[in-house]
Amino acid sequence: MKLVAVTSCPTGIAHTYMAAEALENAAKGKGVEIKVETQGSIGVENELSEKDIAEAHAVIIAAGANVSKERFEGKPVLEISVSEAIKSPKEVIERALKLEKKNYMRKVEEIKQQRSEERTGIFKHLMTGVSFMLPLVVAGGIAIALSFIFGIEAFKEEGTLAAALMQIGGGSAFALMIPILSGYIAFSIADRPGLAPGLIGGSLAAQVGAGFLGGLIAGLIAGYTVDFLKKNIKLPKGLQGLKPILILPLLSSLFVGLLMIYVIGRPMKGLMDVMTAWLQSLSGTNALLFGAILGAMMAFDMGGPINKTAYTFAVGLLGANVFEPQAAVMAAGMTPPLGLALATVLYKNKFSQGEIEAGKAAWVMGISFITEGAIPFAASDPLRVIPSIMTGSAVAGALSMVFGASLRAPHGGIFVLPIPNAVDNLGGYVVAILAGTIVTALMVGLLKKNITGSVKVEARQKI
Repeated sequence: MKLVAVTSCPTGIAHTYMAAEALENAAKGKGVEIKVETQGSIGVENELSEKDIAEAHAVIIAAGANVSKERFEGKPVLEISVSEAIKSPKEVIERALKLEKKNYMRKVEEIKQQRSEERTGIFKHLMTGVSFMLPLVVAGGIAIALSFIFGIEAFKEEGTLAAALMQIGGGSAFALMIPILSGYIAFSIADRPGLAPGLIGGSLAAQVGAGFLGGLIAGLIAGYTVDFLKKNIKLPKGLQGLKPILILPLLSSLFVGLLMIYVIGRPMKGLMDVMTAWLQSLSGTNALLFGAILGAMMAFDMGGPINKTAYTFAVGLLGANVFEPQAAVMAAGMTPPLGLALATVLYKNKFSQGEIEAGKAAWVMGISFITEGAIPFAASDPLRVIPSIMTGSAVAGALSMVFGASLRAPHGGIFVLPIPNAVDNLGGYVVAILAGTIVTALMVGLLKKNITGSVKVEARQKI
């Protein structure tokens, strides 16, 4: 039998492709033909054709963001998390092969009704918005950081390259950040009709100073408003065409817009102002605890929901000119793969030959701020590896905050550190990353057991 699959994680950087590779390898081991479409940060790759879908026995969707299922109507669909595809690909393939077509051959209206009922996960909608927002944040943030090469305030001189870079990053990319976040949260909830009110609500959130939190709320209100209107507005058949073009966008946009202007905007602005002032005043023990919490969250699930929550929180503060949490989360996100890579060098007797080879790739993923590089190690020994990397990341995040390190680029790992003025207290920041890496490696060495005798030989033979 033949299977097809779609993989897509919120950021579309690492999990997307790791899940695809895991499913392909598992299918190959079982003699099953599979084609996997990846929906990553660079767009759709290895796209499934109509013929591929028609020939497939079943469809696997491994996603942390919203993936359209319209083209798979009439096919058995197995929906799983991206992490499940990475950790248990053989079981996923077996489950897909056992799906029966007769349970899925339903009328189009029945399929649409079930799809509507399935969309109840708020976190999934939020992550869909974040996945569309992140490319803007990364591109805009790095463009802003590049403008600082010419001086921290060089962009204020009109007509200069620094001013152009700031216009690209701050004036354009960051200006679109909240509307895109809000728009695609609404899109995830209500499909295309949710996009217009979501974008408008997000734009108003930015205008009134409600910031990132206001954008989140605007997107959720827009999406659920449109979803409610779609279900409850009944029109004669001849007027149905007006519903998605005129009625839904107009009514929902007015409702969301008026709420943002008269009800939600000011309280959200006040909350953002209080939170910004509190974060800027953090010092000593408070900064240490806050950084440790953010750091531990970054390592806990290595690119999963908890990790993305911490990262998204820090990214949202960039628009409020609060840069310290971003430094903490990037330091903490780099240390898990770096610490494990170091551990494979220091404690070779605790790793299989395959893990030692994976450690070489983990160096590259770590310096690139791809926390998912720690997943292969955590999957094989979670009870020892996860506490180790959480400890190291907590140390990195805490030290980063205590040292007052701040980061204006939301991604890029060590490759953005040489940009002048992109990092405040660069020396302290590097110390935080190194300390987290070393603590992670030492914890792994302390907790992991040696691989000896036949166990190690067997592990190497499997590789």
